[in-house]
Amino acid sequence: MRIITGKLKGRQIQAPDGQHVRPTSDRLRETLFNVLGETVEGARVLDAFAGTGALGIEAWSRGASDVTFVEQDPRAYKVLLENLRGCGLLEADRFVARACAIIRADFLSTREIDTSFDLVLLDPPYDIARLEDVVNRGAACAAEGGHMVLEHSRRRDSPASAGSLTRYRVLTAGDSALSFYTRAEAAR
Repeated sequence: MRIITGKLKGRQIQAPDGQHVRPTSDRLRETLFNVLGETVEGARVLDAFAGTGALGIEAWSRGASDVTFVEQDPRAYKVLLENLRGCGLLEADRFVARACAIIRADFLSTREIDTSFDLVLLDPPYDIARLEDVVNRGAACAAEGGHMVLEHSRRRDSPASAGSLTRYRVLTAGDSALSFYTRAEAAR
């Protein structure tokens, strides 16, 4: 895996061994960010279920002002730290230019997320039982005028709405789907 474009273009990102983390493919990441376009520039980004950090690192590379990663799994957390170091975003366990933060917790239950984000990226396990809860929690983290993207199995429907966000687009590629959300008035 690699960073597609921006300040970190071409940097390699590692994935943990085994099947417990399913990193977003380069092609799917490229599609996601092509759809979002300029909305990433200067955005405050939340990368929930961060895994390798590929989505959040790609957002930072494309001009996001800061990224908060949320990851609970110890193996994925270790790889996330390695990837942040490899991309020059983390040195001696301190974030460079305060561009990033990591919350090591369960996204659905953590109280550490206390702000609104311009872009919320959700990549939960495809077999997660509480997909609607994930989407609702993500919507609660979105700022007024913010966007949210859910990566999920194409065999599973995403909710048409969550909080004040409405799904406006679904793209599929292989076994994956991306559902894009924004405020109802912005989706028109």
